[in-house]
Amino acid sequence: MTINSHQDHTASYYAATANKQTVYEQLNGHKKTDVCVIGAGFTGISTALHLAERGYKVHVLEANKVGWGASGRNGGQMIGGISGESRLSRDLSKINEKLVFEMGWQGHKIIRDRVKKYNIKCDLKNGYIDVAIKPKHVRDLENYSKVLDEYNFDFGQELLNRDEVRETLGTEKYIGGLKINYNGHLHPLNLCIGEADAASDLGVVINEKSPVTKIIHGAKPVVETSKGSVEADFVVLAGNAYHFLEPKLRGAVLPVKSFIIGSEPLSTELVNRINPQDLAVCDPNYILEYFRLSADKRLLFGRRFPYFGDNPDIIKKALIPKMLQVYPILKNTEFEFGWGGTIGVTVNRVPQLGRISDNVFYSQGYSGHGVNVTHLAGQIMADIVGGTAERFDVFSKIKPVIFPGQHLFRNQLVSLGMLYYRLIDAL
Repeated sequence: MTINSHQDHTASYYAATANKQTVYEQLNGHKKTDVCVIGAGFTGISTALHLAERGYKVHVLEANKVGWGASGRNGGQMIGGISGESRLSRDLSKINEKLVFEMGWQGHKIIRDRVKKYNIKCDLKNGYIDVAIKPKHVRDLENYSKVLDEYNFDFGQELLNRDEVRETLGTEKYIGGLKINYNGHLHPLNLCIGEADAASDLGVVINEKSPVTKIIHGAKPVVETSKGSVEADFVVLAGNAYHFLEPKLRGAVLPVKSFIIGSEPLSTELVNRINPQDLAVCDPNYILEYFRLSADKRLLFGRRFPYFGDNPDIIKKALIPKMLQVYPILKNTEFEFGWGGTIGVTVNRVPQLGRISDNVFYSQGYSGHGVNVTHLAGQIMADIVGGTAERFDVFSKIKPVIFPGQHLFRNQLVSLGMLYYRLIDAL
């Protein structure tokens, strides 16, 4: 796999191995379109592609580069389910409970269909395991396996005991697991770039380096940047944790940093000892650890810790000792990459899909389930633009819980939250 020396993104493994560098012009002048999408991450690009496939004229404005935020920096784990699913289902009938469950896996189908249809090279591979650290986690996995059976969904799930997890992952840390083959992993930046290419080929206009400064609301809202503007019938806000445009949404999402380290390519012997089935792995803690192998067999290991910068050496210093608790066999392995990204976390963990006005919609706050749910969200955003509200209403009826002053004190709030959840994980 070729390592690129020039990067417009953070210094991540994904940026270094991107299939291409996107080069979309800045917005200049006044434009008109059917739908203006703000943000060219997974939510924005997924929305634009769904709309273009339905015949809409779409314009996407991105402050930085396609996939610049968490969409191009995350763990690359394609995990089913919607964060906050139990809260979503609380007031629903059994039929609608099943609708929520089915929506939790819809993103997988969208991604797989697009990878095939548009020939996107993003190292997509099946295989994932939830691991258990405590007996409570084992019970939770057993219960979730029963839910999958109850809905007659066959995702290739298999409960594993301690010995089977040890054989599967080459570590003593975990006491059980639930392997789900329909989940998987991929190169997220290459997926986002590939989807942007597909959208562009269908006529979507994408402008990079075009941060939005203002939205003028009205019958035909106007989205302004420093060098131009876009007039549209509808606007979709897809900035997630990086969005501070609308006062109504300030404090609705808490931006939380998550960090990843990437090793040198591992030998075949090491790969066979630590992850011979090439599974993505995630533990159930709030301050969770997640890891997988890249296509060129590097270990990508992620975790959160209370740091708000981007220094690779600080990130490696914090994460390598945690990684060695899982894989002491890698004590002599060099780690070449260390980077972070910001995810949008909501108080109740429910993704926030709603409207600012009759023609301005938003989607944000996936709380760590972004690869899958952003693709579902893009489809739902296209639905609501077209006047279909069934799935949109499941989310929009749950109003966002606001963090007062979050945009002013977000680092302090995140630090307090980390302390709180670390205590919960220790119980």
